[in-house]
Amino acid sequence: MFIDNARIYIRAGNGGNGAVSFRREKYINKGGPDGGDGGKGGDVVFVVDEGLRTLQDFRYKRKYIAEDGDNGKGSNCTGKSGEDLIVKVPPGTIVKDEQTGRVLADLIHAGQQAVIAKGGKGGAGNRRFATPTRQIPNFAKAGDEGEEFWAILELKLLADVGLVGFPNVGKSTILSMVTAAEPKIANYHFTTIDPNLGVVNIDAENGFVMADIPGIIEGAHEGVGLGHKFLKHVERTKLLIHVVDISGSEGRDPIKDFETINEELKKFNPALYERPQIIAANKMDITGAKERLTVFEEVYESKGYKVFPISAAANSGLNELIYYVAQRLKELPDTILSSSEEKETLYNVKEDDSYNIYKENEVYVVEGSWIKKLVASTNFDDYESLQYFQRTIKRKGVVEELENMGIDEGDTVKMYDLEFEYFR
Repeated sequence: MFIDNARIYIRAGNGGNGAVSFRREKYINKGGPDGGDGGKGGDVVFVVDEGLRTLQDFRYKRKYIAEDGDNGKGSNCTGKSGEDLIVKVPPGTIVKDEQTGRVLADLIHAGQQAVIAKGGKGGAGNRRFATPTRQIPNFAKAGDEGEEFWAILELKLLADVGLVGFPNVGKSTILSMVTAAEPKIANYHFTTIDPNLGVVNIDAENGFVMADIPGIIEGAHEGVGLGHKFLKHVERTKLLIHVVDISGSEGRDPIKDFETINEELKKFNPALYERPQIIAANKMDITGAKERLTVFEEVYESKGYKVFPISAAANSGLNELIYYVAQRLKELPDTILSSSEEKETLYNVKEDDSYNIYKENEVYVVEGSWIKKLVASTNFDDYESLQYFQRTIKRKGVVEELENMGIDEGDTVKMYDLEFEYFR
């Protein structure tokens, strides 16, 4: 089965904690601080692998967690950095943050890679806190946590040309005639459920990839008939071949069909409406097709559309169509789905100063990522470290908010593993 989307959990490695250590050598009773820094946590890196064609593997493995950095050690030894986690994806994969919908990466070319989640920075060892007035710092800094979130992967086909049109107009037949693809073909609607890819070989040096996009129906932009799943595969293509049944063999009006499909493309993504289109007027071998073609050409050639009368079943007119498409593709740029501006600001990590305070029974609970890190970094047996802790929660507004909530002296405050009585 063609798997074109997946939901996975991603977590980069946490940074290792800095070490509290002092030199201990023969004949030196009180050496200076020599606690090393913690190692950096591993990143989660996505890499394009041309050998992959679907996202099926992500159905069976949903959690991707990079290695944590090691803690620092004495003798100024820095902890080992965590190994990056390499995740291979097929070309055409888009990675989004599930919560915000933001595009994190648009992975197209073989070997292209992107850091999707950055590992946490290692904490500083106590040697870094030594000053002329603080010569024996008895505390170190905890490592930062790695980025973590749920991500949505979407696979949008990497085809140069997309065949679009109503069901049963002959798209699959065209693909089967001009490529080595073998799509299932039958005379009923929605024959094609999954997109089919085929390579059109013009000569030894020229060729392109063509995708048979499953039949689009009215209301597809709203998800009718699996519309969203089908339409998103058209976004990647550089050029569209709009196939119409010019014979009206099923009682359809090719002009109305053409306008309906374009309206669906426009509503789903306005950029699709602007994508270059070539019209393939199919089923010319059926009685009455020539008369309808004359009317059709009068309407659309005046609007700048190139119309090719063909019969896919009889292999008529396909060469002219394909050679024209190959020439047009040389003139068109690649289609990129995410802007460079998004990529430039993608992985900026901002310090999160937010926190949450609530009362659980008679205990005031304070939570927040920086709170957790502060508690882990503080040596509560060390006067200077304790003073830093108190100054920080006051500066960040925690003390003021506790007082606004009505905390009294002697009330209990809980910050993760730390519990203490509150005194002004």
